[in-house]
Amino acid sequence: MREMLSRWRLMIDRWSTQTFYQRFESIVALILTFMITLVIMVALFRLFIGVVGGLVFGALNPLEYTVFQTVFGQIMTLLIALEFNHTLQYVVTRQQSIIQTKVVLLIALLALARKFIILDLKTTSAEALFGLAAITLAVGITYWLMRERDDRISQQD
Repeated sequence: MREMLSRWRLMIDRWSTQTFYQRFESIVALILTFMITLVIMVALFRLFIGVVGGLVFGALNPLEYTVFQTVFGQIMTLLIALEFNHTLQYVVTRQQSIIQTKVVLLIALLALARKFIILDLKTTSAEALFGLAAITLAVGITYWLMRERDDRISQQD
């Protein structure tokens, strides 16, 4: 909470020195942060009610594969939204002027991991699996290359 307040103070302190477009970016990021926060709260509430209610009333068997897929798919969705929201907070406070490409790639990898968790192998075609595998490989290699580049740059400093 203290860190969040210091970020807000930082944003207010820098407001007068920002250009019109930087202020616009900050406002848009702030609105997106608020909207994603609402989505996270609703999704968390639905997940909580579904899991607790299902376990209490015996309608939810956590050992059943489809239940496992659904619950962990919802959890991964929340993690993706949290990471995206965390990234937007840096834009709001102007600690980063734009969202870092590496972070977007990591969020994409999380989304792909979620897709693999909720995937029904019985109904998914081989072409779709091949496409998902190719996308995962491409995003993973891109992230690895960017990380390698950043590691080399930091070693030179």
